[in-house]
Amino acid sequence: MMDNNTQTPATVNNGVNVEALIGAREALDATPEAAQFKWRSRCEWVNGTHSRSTVGGFFGLGEEQNRGKSFNIDTDHPEVFAAGDQGATPVELILSGLAGCLTAGVASVAQHRGIQLHSVTATIEGDMDLQGILGIDPDVRNGFRAIRVHFEIDANASDEEIKALVAQSQKRSAVFDIITNPTNVYVDVN
Repeated sequence: MMDNNTQTPATVNNGVNVEALIGAREALDATPEAAQFKWRSRCEWVNGTHSRSTVGGFFGLGEEQNRGKSFNIDTDHPEVFAAGDQGATPVELILSGLAGCLTAGVASVAQHRGIQLHSVTATIEGDMDLQGILGIDPDVRNGFRAIRVHFEIDANASDEEIKALVAQSQKRSAVFDIITNPTNVYVDVN
């Protein structure tokens, strides 16, 4: 359900500090070396297929950044795979990351364009043939064959404006880029 009444940017509050984002963009434009970030995650095996990742500090703006807290993320597999079901599967985290990144982008772009959001829901699903990861068929890829994202957005905007919000979010989404473009991944063992 869309309301075609638009509001002025001053009356829009989607919880995004656009001024700070624009300030950061201007600062990074002036000092591109500060835009080089390294995100990190440390994962430790718990038991079976259950692992726990910890995310905390990162490198950015030319130095180590400390959040002052860390986040734990448990991954596992469901009981139908004879596992403990102690967390989401790693592939579900990928889908959640994509949905979270696109949704954050919608909120940021809407705030910048003066569009008041009332609700945003992203439903995402990925198709996977397990014959690949189980080694049943070597011609089946291990990853997703397709991913579909469906947005339901209630905002003071036209259908065209809402589609443009999603398109701009997709265009700037780091996770969308990670999933849709090849990334060099290096694995080593000590």
